[in-house]
Amino acid sequence: MSAKRFDVFADWSWFERLWLLSFTLITVYLFFALDDTVIGLLASLTGMLCVVLVAKGKTFNYYPGIVNVVLYAFIAYGQKYYGEVMLNLLYFLPMQFIGLLMWRKNRVSETKQNDVKVTVLTNRARLGWGALSIAATIAYGLALKHMGGALPFVDSLTAVLSILAMIFMVKRLVEQWVVWVIIDIFTIYMWLVAFMAGGDDVSILVMWCAYLVNAVYGLMNWIKQYRLQKEEKAWVQ
Repeated sequence: MSAKRFDVFADWSWFERLWLLSFTLITVYLFFALDDTVIGLLASLTGMLCVVLVAKGKTFNYYPGIVNVVLYAFIAYGQKYYGEVMLNLLYFLPMQFIGLLMWRKNRVSETKQNDVKVTVLTNRARLGWGALSIAATIAYGLALKHMGGALPFVDSLTAVLSILAMIFMVKRLVEQWVVWVIIDIFTIYMWLVAFMAGGDDVSILVMWCAYLVNAVYGLMNWIKQYRLQKEEKAWVQ
C-alpha cells in the first residue's frame, strides 16, 4: 500500500491548516489553564480532525471519528445528556463503519483515493425530511423529559438532526452541512449551560465552536465541489 494513500494532509489549504492549528492550541491551553479532563481533550482533538477531513471529502475522517464518538459519549453521560449518549453509541459508532465503506465505493477516481462524489437532495425530499425531523424531535423530547434528562428538547433536536446529518453525510449530500450548522449552534448552547453550571469540559465547548466554523467552511467547499463535478460531467457528455 503506497504512502500516497495515507498522505491526507498533502493538499490542505492555508485556511485549513491555520483553522486546525488555532483550535488545537486553544484547546490545549484551556486544558492546562482550566484543569480540563484528558478524555475531554482527546475527544476535542479527534473531533476537530475528523470534521475538517469531512469538509475536504476525505475518507480518512472516519478513523479519528470512531475515537471521538466513544469518548464524547462517555463525557455526555456525565452531564446527563442521555440523548447524546444513545445517539453516539447506538447510531454514530456503527455509522462510522458504514460511512467508511460507502465513501470508499464512491471515490472520484483511483488516483484521488480519498475524494468522493457529492450530490444534493430534491426540493420534495428536503420538505419530507424537514417534516419528519420536527415530528421526531417532539416525540423524542417528551421521552427524554420523562427520563429526567437535562434540556430534553434541545437534546432531542440535536440528536434527531444528528441522525439526519449522518445519513446525509454517508450519502455524500451537500445539505448535511446546513443541518450540521444548526446542530452546532444548539449543541454549543447545551455545553455552555453545562459549563456555566460548574462543568469542567471546556474542551468539548471549544470543539463544538470549531465544528461550527468548519460546518460553514464545509458547506462552501462542498457547494464548490458539486458545481465543479457538474461542470466536469457536462463537459464529458
